[in-house]
Amino acid sequence: MAVDPQGGAPDAFGAPEATDPFTPGARHLVVVSGGLGDPSSSRQLADRMAAAAADVLSAEGIVPEVHVVELRLLATDIAEAMVNPSRSEALQAALDEVEQADGVIAVSPTFKASYSGLFKSFWDLVEDGALRDVPVLLGATGGTPRHSLMIDTAMRPLFSYLRTKVLPSAVFAASDDWGEVTGGQASTRTDPLQQRIAAAGADLASVVARLPARPRRAAGAAKPLEVIPFDQLLRGR
Repeated sequence: MAVDPQGGAPDAFGAPEATDPFTPGARHLVVVSGGLGDPSSSRQLADRMAAAAADVLSAEGIVPEVHVVELRLLATDIAEAMVNPSRSEALQAALDEVEQADGVIAVSPTFKASYSGLFKSFWDLVEDGALRDVPVLLGATGGTPRHSLMIDTAMRPLFSYLRTKVLPSAVFAASDDWGEVTGGQASTRTDPLQQRIAAAGADLASVVARLPARPRRAAGAAKPLEVIPFDQLLRGR
């Protein structure tokens, strides 16, 4: 559960609170798109999911601050960070946004029945515990609806490991979801993509709105340094 910035007991279902004195009631949504193409169907899906969630937050009087992280543009930085402890300024800024988000929308293309390697590498760089109890809405794209179980078999375990609040709803968009295709499966047309996106976005917004806003560091401020006492190190922490 998110930390109560006022120091009181966290209230998961109480009135929205905010820590940003300049935009009272603001919530920060971070959209992580693992799409590799330009244009990218994963990026399009991520944008639509973010817009759906932002619309609901706005209707509730909450200011949605949406930050998009497009992993395609950070591919070289991510690869370098996997073998070198230093991180580029752009990659560190993206990680900072994710680790301070009030809600995350994560979308990956489906490769070999799983998420892409670039998508996994980015989340490997997120600090353990940084996203504990943060609501996460999952999305994926693929060639056919037969790949839709990838969200449950690959993405949910990843975000469960990160201790996030993975929402039950998710959106998978197959190629024929983006437009009616002759011979396409009827199930994708009887439950239109935009309808599923709107429902999932509303689910994320309802959770984010009822959690206290997470405290944010000032721009350029370093993360607090965690010092582990030597006796704990000896005990193998």
